[in-house]
Amino acid sequence: MVSTAPLDGVRVLDVSTILAGPLACQILGDFGADVIKVEHPRGGDNMRGHGRSKDGVPIWWKEISRNKRTVALDLKDPRGGEVFRKLAQTADVVVENFRPGTFERWGLGPEVLRAENPGLILVRLTGFGQVGPYSSRAGFGTLVEAMSGFAAATGQPDGPPTLPAFGLADSICGIAASSAVTMALRHRDRTGEGQVVDMSLLEPIMAAVGPGPTVYQQLGEVGERTGNRSTNNAPRNVYRTRDDGWVAVSTSAQRIAERVMELVGHPEVISEPWFATGGGRAQHVDMLDDYVGGWIAQRTRDEVIEAFTDAGAAIGPVYDAKDIVADPHIRETQMLVEVEDDDLGPVLQHNVMWRMSASPGSIRFTGRALGQDTLEVLREVGVDADEITELKESGVIR
Repeated sequence: MVSTAPLDGVRVLDVSTILAGPLACQILGDFGADVIKVEHPRGGDNMRGHGRSKDGVPIWWKEISRNKRTVALDLKDPRGGEVFRKLAQTADVVVENFRPGTFERWGLGPEVLRAENPGLILVRLTGFGQVGPYSSRAGFGTLVEAMSGFAAATGQPDGPPTLPAFGLADSICGIAASSAVTMALRHRDRTGEGQVVDMSLLEPIMAAVGPGPTVYQQLGEVGERTGNRSTNNAPRNVYRTRDDGWVAVSTSAQRIAERVMELVGHPEVISEPWFATGGGRAQHVDMLDDYVGGWIAQRTRDEVIEAFTDAGAAIGPVYDAKDIVADPHIRETQMLVEVEDDDLGPVLQHNVMWRMSASPGSIRFTGRALGQDTLEVLREVGVDADEITELKESGVIR
């Protein structure tokens, strides 16, 4: 059967660690790329120890490294670097996230790799980019979540800046990096030219936070924390139900706001001049929250959701992982799918991130053991049996 995956035939070397690079490469692998995960022979990617495990088997690793063959190779050793160059000569994309200058010190900088493979796309993921005063700093998602404006905008008005409880900046960057790769491949298709993609963790999350810098430049205003409320519209909040559930309500559209107020028994506010705009409603948020919150507090979560849905108003339950797994829409549309794994048996994972009618992605296999495919991949690029034996005995490969 001929593969219809959009990236079939594209080879990607994933030389990155926690979390943006591995996620970008997971997405590329989900849509058909031959992703080769290159890890240090002793310990591997720290992602193997990230998150929960079951009987010593890392659960997150099984998803973030799915559709990736694994090669254990010491890039710091010149012999390992030479093997990597052979791999790079056969690759379309290399994704790395070492501090700027590290690849160059190992003799693997873009000038070297692209001299041997002019069509190569080298994606360089760092905290702050390859140049600039912060380029040499250690870069982690937590730092850029603080520096992007996200933490300053998140939390209660009288509370501290709040960081996310998960890898938000890394995840946004990983998704953005997968998009950058497809753009670079499109450019190469047209010109035959590879290139270097310089992507920081900071820029994508800054874009996601919104136009705060532009507002400051134009109006001199700095936003303040508003909790779960919005300065752009109201009512917009989370509300507790009678059975101690929580629901989120949004009224970004004017007609939705009108439907909500009709439903909760206060249609009189709709005729007020201030109700005609989101900003006007936000100035009366205390009153609107009292009306909506009071109505919701008298009903169970299921009753509230049914009433809002019947009224054509926008509402969503606040889910934890157990709720997500049980949700009929998520299961019926296969946002989560069970994949067979050698260690865990049937394991529930997020499906490929979007559905494509003509060239769909797929989960072909889950994350593999350290160095599981080293010998196979090295043979593919012409490393002979004697050299493989020598490299293995000296600890350069595993």
